[in-house]
Amino acid sequence: MSEKQEDSLSPFMRQYDQTKKSYPDSILFFRMGDFYEMFNDDAITVSRVLDLTLTKKRCGDGKSAPMCGVPYHSVEVYIAKLMQAGFKVAICEQVTNPQDGVKLLQRQVVRVITPGTVTDFQMLDDKKNNYLMCLYKEGQNIGVTYVDITTGEFTLSQIGDNLENSLTDLLTRVCPSEVIANDEGQKFYQALPLLSLGQLPKAQTYYDWAFTDTRADENLKRQFGDNYAKVYELAGKRTLLLSSGAVLEYINETQKRLLKHINKLSIIKNSSFLTIDVNTRRNLELVETIRDRKKQGALLSLLDKTKTSMGGRKLRKFFDEPLQDAKEINARLDAVDEFVKNIRLREQLAQVLQGISDIERLSGKLGYGNIYPKDMVSLKDSLNLLPTVKALLVDVQSQRLVCCRDSIVDFSEVASVLDKALVIDPPAVLKDGGFIRNGFNTQLDEYRDALSHGKEWMSELEAKEREETGIKNLRIDQNKVFGYYIEVNKSQSGLVPLRYQRKQTISNNERYVTEDLKIIEEKIQGAKDNAIELELLLFNKLRTMLADYVVQLQKTAVAIAEIDALLSFALTAVKYNYCRPSISKQNKQIKIVDGRHPVVEAYLKSDNFIPNDTFLNDSTDRTMIITGPNMAGKSTYMRQVALIVFMAHIGSYVPARAAELPIVDRIFTRVGASDDLAFGQSTFMVEMSEVATILANATDKSLIILDEIGRGTSTFDGLAIAWSVVEYICQHFKAKTLFATHYHELTELEGVIDGVKNYKVAVKEVDDQVVFLRKIVRGGANKSFGVEVARLAGLPQEVLSRAKEISKNLEAVNTKLDLDIFKDKKDKAQAVNKKALALYNRLRDVDITRVSPMFAFDLLNDLVNVAKSEEE
Repeated sequence: MSEKQEDSLSPFMRQYDQTKKSYPDSILFFRMGDFYEMFNDDAITVSRVLDLTLTKKRCGDGKSAPMCGVPYHSVEVYIAKLMQAGFKVAICEQVTNPQDGVKLLQRQVVRVITPGTVTDFQMLDDKKNNYLMCLYKEGQNIGVTYVDITTGEFTLSQIGDNLENSLTDLLTRVCPSEVIANDEGQKFYQALPLLSLGQLPKAQTYYDWAFTDTRADENLKRQFGDNYAKVYELAGKRTLLLSSGAVLEYINETQKRLLKHINKLSIIKNSSFLTIDVNTRRNLELVETIRDRKKQGALLSLLDKTKTSMGGRKLRKFFDEPLQDAKEINARLDAVDEFVKNIRLREQLAQVLQGISDIERLSGKLGYGNIYPKDMVSLKDSLNLLPTVKALLVDVQSQRLVCCRDSIVDFSEVASVLDKALVIDPPAVLKDGGFIRNGFNTQLDEYRDALSHGKEWMSELEAKEREETGIKNLRIDQNKVFGYYIEVNKSQSGLVPLRYQRKQTISNNERYVTEDLKIIEEKIQGAKDNAIELELLLFNKLRTMLADYVVQLQKTAVAIAEIDALLSFALTAVKYNYCRPSISKQNKQIKIVDGRHPVVEAYLKSDNFIPNDTFLNDSTDRTMIITGPNMAGKSTYMRQVALIVFMAHIGSYVPARAAELPIVDRIFTRVGASDDLAFGQSTFMVEMSEVATILANATDKSLIILDEIGRGTSTFDGLAIAWSVVEYICQHFKAKTLFATHYHELTELEGVIDGVKNYKVAVKEVDDQVVFLRKIVRGGANKSFGVEVARLAGLPQEVLSRAKEISKNLEAVNTKLDLDIFKDKKDKAQAVNKKALALYNRLRDVDITRVSPMFAFDLLNDLVNVAKSEEE
């Protein structure tokens, strides 16, 4: 806008335009009385996004500007929608009160709300952290800092190896709502393949000067004290210093204040946690379902029996950060064990926790300075329950519960002050008062006494004036514009005494004031203004008092959250009959007895889910080749093994009769792929990309789940790839692997490649019908039952009959593959003797103490079939 155009604007629009220039990338919410108004391009954008009516406002020189607005008392709803749409919002408030003769109030931006700096509870998921992340990349090093300003959590992580994979793993775990970075970091972040999924925000390039040593040092000293580098061992860690300093700069810039509840930082290493990449998280449906991305139906929704919001966030953090330290895992399991065994403690604690509000985020509101009377009442009610929680835990023995109990601070005195000071149900806003109890402050009681007697004084004056003037219908009333007045019908105006001063004339009446009326009005109005002013003063004193307890409140909140999350594990374990897993670094095998899929089981009747055993080690039983028809339960079985291993690493009981597990460094899954046509990738390309990632990153300590590799291409190519993948895994690392396949030829690998064992899904054929027994047994399937599955799916009988005819014709053709690909004599000898090896391995693996009659019959039948089969 030119200077001439700016001069032609009205004073109000000139004020708006000058403010908007300072926040060009934000929607400017401009306070006008009881509304926030938007103008020009902002108004057009917001009216479209929020479906608001677009109007106009005169802006000078006979011109009008597009305008729309929202009421201030419900602004959070509208801002939340703008946040979801990816916008920033600058809140511009009136900083002076309306005065006679002053037409243009002073205004200034008091806060910029961005997706990563939201603090209003209505805009947040109460059981998920809201992180703002900052990246600083310099060469082959990346410093990452992520902050939740609602809780005060401030975390640092340095990445120096395998940058792309390490940063991807961190992003998958943290799921930030907003990302800022230096220019080099922004370009690296935006090039990550993970961004193509559209589940993470784009990174914004932040000011270069915010990433300087001097500026970072100033910000960190102001936030954490002069000795921060020594206290937190940050000396020499430049990328961490600059990412931390820049994120503090951004917070100060947007929030316009120092956030005192951000009072400590922690440095973590990615290697501290079991790594689960984005594909595995999706395939295992840990926090949301694959199909519709809903919480219901995911593992988290099943295990989440938390009673508090902060407990729910802690449980989510357990999911995001599975442990690698067996000692820490078993410390959690000890706590869960204690809850499982003590039904009275479990039930009483669950009942008490239900009454505790989000102390962690209320502490954040204290540190932020935007806590309200309703928040204080919620906090007071929660503080009153803390002694009960502590008393219930008085006899606990587990290390984690003892630590949590001892971390709960006694706030009895604080709660007592709040109880005396605040009414039970205070109003939502401060400006009208009414939130301080009677009896808390003598002066406030006197003002309120004057207000309560005001009506009585007015009634007495009205009766007196009627008697003295003889005007029987005289009445005293008030309105917001003129205050109190004496109203007389015009027909009685001849009886009005000279001491009456005319104030207003309306259609049938005249309104007057007297000196007596003015005196009483001044007393009443003065008492009202003084009462509100004093209430605000008293409330600010309460806020200052509570601000001194932020650190203790945060410490207590962390303890309550962990107690709640561990109790949630116990409640789930008891409800679904889970067992405590044995997990340690010394364990080298996965041994699961009667394992179940936790989510599938929960949606079925308990007697409908068929449990299965699993045995894997790093020598003789490293790889399970699992064959059997589609829909028979192969994928469910493999997922349940992965979920049981995952649940153990977060410190949860597991769905099994018994489980012995090792410490796993990564869980990989390749379960079902779909086209990613938006990025030019077919189903087969997606599948191969996922397999490539697994083969590049797996180690001896990994668990690998592979389902139907090679299915997206021709039969021969698919078989060749699947075969080669199995060989590569077995030859390059000792990862424990479950490999489901429809290529029955892969069962030939048992006895040829060390560590490979065949398993199949038991199937029963009755009168040309197939019954899936859902049981995993030793051996390989010799047919796919494809036509039978098609029948179950409801294909027309004509199609089924023709398919069976074609299948028989194809079988008559010699399409058998030459599987003698072992080039040296030793391998050829193994191939010749594979029948004997197969019989031997089947018999060696049988646990005669756990064989049912049906299993024994199936086993004998399989052995006879193998013995009678023709030599190849």
